[in-house]
Amino acid sequence: MTDKIIALVDGSIYSESICHHAAWIAQRTAAPVELIHVLGRREAPEKSDLSGAIRLGARTKLMEELAELDAQCAKLVGHRGRAILEDARAIVDRDGVTEITTRLRHGDIVEAIGEIEGDARVIVIGKRGEAADFAKGHLGSNLERIVRAAHRPVFVAARAFKPIESVLVAYDGGRSAMKAVDHISRSSFFADLPVTVVTVGNETPEVTKGLADAKALLAAAGIEAQTRIVPGQPEEELGKMVEADGFGMLVMGAYGHSRIRSLVIGSTTTAMMRSCKVPVLLLR
Repeated sequence: MTDKIIALVDGSIYSESICHHAAWIAQRTAAPVELIHVLGRREAPEKSDLSGAIRLGARTKLMEELAELDAQCAKLVGHRGRAILEDARAIVDRDGVTEITTRLRHGDIVEAIGEIEGDARVIVIGKRGEAADFAKGHLGSNLERIVRAAHRPVFVAARAFKPIESVLVAYDGGRSAMKAVDHISRSSFFADLPVTVVTVGNETPEVTKGLADAKALLAAAGIEAQTRIVPGQPEEELGKMVEADGFGMLVMGAYGHSRIRSLVIGSTTTAMMRSCKVPVLLLR
């Protein structure tokens, strides 16, 4: 049953927002929440040859001490991971979610998602992880890797939680974009939320028809959507629209046949995600 909300939490300031967003989605969809913390390989103790030219007896003692230190470090990392999960559970519980599970994983985060996403409704992740360089405005190093690898929708939480009251859908006419519209039409997550479907680019008969098809699909699901055509470049105009019109979330297909494709798999990902101060739901 693909109804679980998987929320990836770490020690970053985004974790609280991730928990609140996961709880908010759970309340709108009646889905359980699973909180996951992955102890990545980078958190494993470093293996270094510090023996140099030390004589055999001393080198053996040093290796034993290093092994003991490695074990202590691994134990502390595990304790920290469980503490992060306990804090996350408390947040989701206070938000009114009753079905909550936690899981501590080891290894690569993308590999972990590949093993557990089969029964997921959506994967919730923060824009940045605890290792991100805020001074340089970097996005989380795992964000694009997860988006590329995940087969379920990926909900990228903003730094601060705010209930979503309206949705902007970036639509380029491609299969991924139409799948995003279809997802909206089938999900209780979007029930009663005002939806605007926008194509950034030139107005053509093909664009007009695509927007009309999207609007009709949503209307059939009881969602009265507005449509717009906005000239310019997607990575610039989408962020502007979100800020100017106060949209609470941006929804877009992870792949497409226009410049919107580059927002996820190309170099403009970082610029667009930095400029967009609200959550982004990516579907492939």
